[in-house]
Amino acid sequence: MNKAIKLVRGAGTWVVETARRSPLFRGFLIFLLVMAGLSVAAGVGVYFYYVNRASQYDLSELKAMRERTEILDRDGNRLGSVWGHGENRQVIPLENVSPNFIHALLSREDSRFYDHQGVDPIAVIRAAVKNIRAGEIAEGASTLTMQLARNTFGMREQSFDRKLLEAFISARIEREFTKDEILESYVNRIYFGSGMYGIERASQGFFMKPASELTLSEAAMLAGIIRAPSRFSPFRDVEAAVGQRNDTLARMVHERYITKEEEAAAREEPLWLRPPDQRLAPADYALQSVHDELEVYLDQEWIDRGGLRVFTTLDSHLQKKATEALEAHLAEVESQPGFPHPKKGADQVEERLQYTQYLQGAVVSIDNQTGGILAMVGGRDFGDSPYNRATQARRQVGSTFKPFVYAAAFANGLMPGTLVSDDPISMPGGDGKTWSPGNSDGKFLGLQPAGIGLVRSRNTMSIRVGMTAGVENVLAYARALNLGENIPESPVSFIGAFETTPLTLTSAFTVFPNLGERKRPYLIDRIETAEGEVIYQSKVLSHRVFPPSVAWLTADVLGEVMNRGTGASARTLGMEGPIYGKTGTTDDYKDAWFVGFTDKITTGVWVGLDRPQTIMSRGYGSTLALPVWVDLMQTAGAEERFQAQALQSPVELVNVSLCRECSLRASRYTRQAYAISLPQDLVPQGVCQGNHRDSFTQQEEPKRRPAEGLFGKLRRFFGGR
Repeated sequence: MNKAIKLVRGAGTWVVETARRSPLFRGFLIFLLVMAGLSVAAGVGVYFYYVNRASQYDLSELKAMRERTEILDRDGNRLGSVWGHGENRQVIPLENVSPNFIHALLSREDSRFYDHQGVDPIAVIRAAVKNIRAGEIAEGASTLTMQLARNTFGMREQSFDRKLLEAFISARIEREFTKDEILESYVNRIYFGSGMYGIERASQGFFMKPASELTLSEAAMLAGIIRAPSRFSPFRDVEAAVGQRNDTLARMVHERYITKEEEAAAREEPLWLRPPDQRLAPADYALQSVHDELEVYLDQEWIDRGGLRVFTTLDSHLQKKATEALEAHLAEVESQPGFPHPKKGADQVEERLQYTQYLQGAVVSIDNQTGGILAMVGGRDFGDSPYNRATQARRQVGSTFKPFVYAAAFANGLMPGTLVSDDPISMPGGDGKTWSPGNSDGKFLGLQPAGIGLVRSRNTMSIRVGMTAGVENVLAYARALNLGENIPESPVSFIGAFETTPLTLTSAFTVFPNLGERKRPYLIDRIETAEGEVIYQSKVLSHRVFPPSVAWLTADVLGEVMNRGTGASARTLGMEGPIYGKTGTTDDYKDAWFVGFTDKITTGVWVGLDRPQTIMSRGYGSTLALPVWVDLMQTAGAEERFQAQALQSPVELVNVSLCRECSLRASRYTRQAYAISLPQDLVPQGVCQGNHRDSFTQQEEPKRRPAEGLFGKLRRFFGGR
């Protein structure tokens, strides 16, 4: 018989009695046992449920942090990063982080980090007590490991389920990685606000120094803003950031990482933040062009992943100099008395504009050997206007097109010493009216050697030279140079009455130092993954436009432009060595150009207003654009790899005597002969027969001039623009 023992008090004493166990009591015991069993089973089930869910997360993601795609120059120097490609982060090893920050982080976020296994029971109990007393969630119990799990796998939901899953994933992390590996992943992944991820970007972004050099005060501030980076960012609220720093310093004293004296010194340390004008993401015209090209070369997966290394053809020294030279010279032009347009800064508004009212410019510099763009400046201030004038602005080219006209004529048999008329010329215009172009100096010099037409930039001579080559031939060369499809099919094209971009025109000029070959201009050399795998490699592409000797002969004349022609001011500005180039000025001084080259580099400069109008009286390319070119090319010439050498003829030079009237070899019938050194393959095969009715000088009968003496001939020969 089942009996139960119980104590019964009677007459001041306890008496032990036995009683029969009731069925109700037995049922209650059974219920308790069943519930206990069910609770254990449920606990086991919940445990394995979360273990299973936690096991589905790939822990390799802890180290697979997205970095911003970096842009590098030709020598591997960092130029900037690409927005929208990955995150603004630079992953560094833990040993490159200042111990000041490590100690501040542990004091503030997880003082028992090296003692727990992912979840800190003591912190959980402490947080629970504080939250019960406060009647709200006043303190969390997340360890660094739990925060790492949450940030890695995007676990943002505020729920008990998320907390449990986070804890189980943290336990897995602790089993798979060492404490230092966990800490390294954490400091590189955490967000610090202002678009900065990881301690290295935060240190550079806020304090302009690497994370290894953080002071105690700076480290405490960064550790303090982690919990609410937008609210406590020193860029947004310095006082709030300082308050977080002081709280962190106090915690470091409590955890015995620093002394009271060190805390006091850190509180008094001056705070040196990045200046406001340097807090925007670095951006300029070249970087924007790289960003635009990457959208073509990369698929969306690579763009989202980021972390790539984009090696460009840019030279950071030349890029910096081009930017400075353009701004300095145009500011000087604006400061001249009576300058008729608003100065830079006078019309700035808060929002960026496509066009500005102040004087603008563009610079492009190209490596002749490869076609790689060494420098690209699309305007004076990217912040004012992101409109890239180097690649987008189509402007009339004016006299800068003349070298291609002369090259076409040289290819057709004209020689630099052949006489060409500079007298007035008239012909039907496209509108049915008579077209009678003049020269910039208002003068006409009569018969002159053809080369003088290019050296002195004579319009009437250049039109006659173009006619010797033929309109169709000249346009065919222009199209081969990619100068455009809408070039007028008439002699007006010979003096540049059409539009193209500074990049296109500068690229076209590389045909001369490259002895007739045009190299395709490009900006991105190669793209690598973070592991060094090349996923894109550019190729040097070129095609022949002019015969080598014709290109060399034209370049030789362009050398005279710099010595005694429209580009001679380059010498007075201090430019030395072998240089070649051509000025350009359009009607009413709306566009000022200079495009010139050495054997190593070709550089083009354009100056004008976004809405075409007269820049200023006598605003020639030689005064507005050439000084910028000189500044940049002098900087390039200081580098050994860009030091200029004279262009060498592709074939042996031969001394010959030619007729000035027909360009053939001189004979006893020749009335005017001259000596010249020519590439052997350009030496005329024919001999002058004295019959010049079909010669180059007879494009239009020159007007007769009164006889003049030797002095007058010399003055007329060297006169004009």
